[in-house]
Amino acid sequence: MAMQMTWPRFLHRLLDRQPTVGRLVSLCEENYDLLLRLVPELRQMEGDYRARCPGHADLHLTILERGRYTTLLRLTYRFEDGRDAAEPDAVLRVYHDAREVEAVALRQSVLSTGNLYEAPALANKWQLNWFVTKWLGFCVSLDYRFENYAQEPVEVVS
Repeated sequence: MAMQMTWPRFLHRLLDRQPTVGRLVSLCEENYDLLLRLVPELRQMEGDYRARCPGHADLHLTILERGRYTTLLRLTYRFEDGRDAAEPDAVLRVYHDAREVEAVALRQSVLSTGNLYEAPALANKWQLNWFVTKWLGFCVSLDYRFENYAQEPVEVVS
């Protein structure tokens, strides 16, 4: 049973304003909360995993790198429609000590993200992380979960 997603009031207020560093931090904190709802055992996971939701594409998670305070991961859908497409395809850096998730890279066809670190960088990073917030919220609302980290890792074809 999918849970209904309720967005914190501050996120709606953030949409109407110009991005600031403080608002970007708030967005990254929201991304952390949403990601942990999808992957509650994130700090114990290694390798590749798949979450399923009936009627929707499988969601794939790959732990790319782990540090003492951070985790770098890839999160993507895998559409098996003959093209074997991965979209959106996000690389996220999780800051466990700061309780934030920042989008490092995003490949998808809806939002232009090729100039992430060009001027105006703050506006570009805001747009990228806002997309990730909406996507993570959508995944949570559909009840995707990576709960059993002890499961056999999934072989991912790149």
